[in-house]
Amino acid sequence: MTFWNSLSKEQLKELYSSTLKEYEACKGKGLKLDMSRGKPGSDQLDLSNDMLSMSLDTFKCDGVETRNYGVLEGLESCRELFAQILGVQADQVFIGGNASLNLMYDVIAKAYTHGLKNSPAPWAKLDKVKFLCPVPGYDRHFTISSTFGMEMINIPMTEDGPDMDRVEEAVKDPLVKGIWCVPKFSNPQGIVYSGATIERMAALKPAAPDFTIMWDNAYVVHEFEGEFVPLPDIVSACAKAGNPDMVYEFASTSKITFPGAGVGAFASSVGNIEYMKKLISAQTIGYDKINQYRHVRYFGNLDGILEHMRKHAKIMRPKFDIVIKYLDERVAPFGIASYHCPKGGYFVSLETMPGCAKRTHALAKDAGVTLTGAGATYPNGKDPLDSNLRIAPSFPPVQELEMAMDVLCTCVKMASLEKLINE
Repeated sequence: MTFWNSLSKEQLKELYSSTLKEYEACKGKGLKLDMSRGKPGSDQLDLSNDMLSMSLDTFKCDGVETRNYGVLEGLESCRELFAQILGVQADQVFIGGNASLNLMYDVIAKAYTHGLKNSPAPWAKLDKVKFLCPVPGYDRHFTISSTFGMEMINIPMTEDGPDMDRVEEAVKDPLVKGIWCVPKFSNPQGIVYSGATIERMAALKPAAPDFTIMWDNAYVVHEFEGEFVPLPDIVSACAKAGNPDMVYEFASTSKITFPGAGVGAFASSVGNIEYMKKLISAQTIGYDKINQYRHVRYFGNLDGILEHMRKHAKIMRPKFDIVIKYLDERVAPFGIASYHCPKGGYFVSLETMPGCAKRTHALAKDAGVTLTGAGATYPNGKDPLDSNLRIAPSFPPVQELEMAMDVLCTCVKMASLEKLINE
């Protein structure tokens, strides 16, 4: 029951009239503001500029000539750096190209063409493949699943991560081949999976022998409030539970240094690493070892990365504070939407009244503010309640972000009032 539910239709119409004036004033500013993707702002990118001018007195690292072919699994020093980030062993790490998304796609593609290490058959030979999708979630995960024609099954998110009762029931189906996860500062809600959730995830007993946890740890070092808190090591947890090959964990430096020019990696069992290495060797002789070496030289170890991320936090924290401030002052008092207050990551998830997300998105677009498409956080773009919107505050400068939030809050009010008046 919202405050506005207690008002008469005439009172609601009066509120709508005043809100409409606010909205027309927003449109009159001729804004062109973008909050559609979680891109680092220019000031964040500038933090890593010294890497580009850093002098390499030698191109040899670990006795390897980084300018040449070879070492498909990545430089040992770079594997060790990611092992520190993820809390695994270096021999459990495979270093790829510039993006972890590429590696995620590769794992799924190879499951279809060749099968995974424990697959009875390549997935392409099956009549149907099902995949579990915690929602709201990351649209690019769902796009990979959609590309391969998977049937995607919504799994509701809780404050501790995916609803594990639903997950444990779903994996009894042998056609369910995996689950997408963003375990730390989830996209878009900013939820951190609890230790109990991680333990239950690792202990799953799926009917499919090649069931795979796609553990996208994209925001592993991306706190903007408080010190770095590592998650329990999912690779070790799976091994301890008797499921050593059940997880692929992904990470990258895309939002640490440069998107498009970072280093991507995955961690898994040594058996999975060797299996994937053999398959990947058919498509490349080796990834960019000069870039791997540059990252190793620039950061040195986990402490170097965490010091760098504290600089990111000083930029990110004020932007998230602005988003929460506007929502607290302009939306929360009316009880017309809910939202999380994350302590890291790149997004704020906004839940409007059911049936209002698409209308809010359209109003914002007409007023010059671009948001991630309504429904994008659900498989096939179908939000069953039409209520979720993803706010991405990292890219706009602070002044533009304030203007964008002013517009967004007005649009949420407009869409909510329209719904209440028409009920």
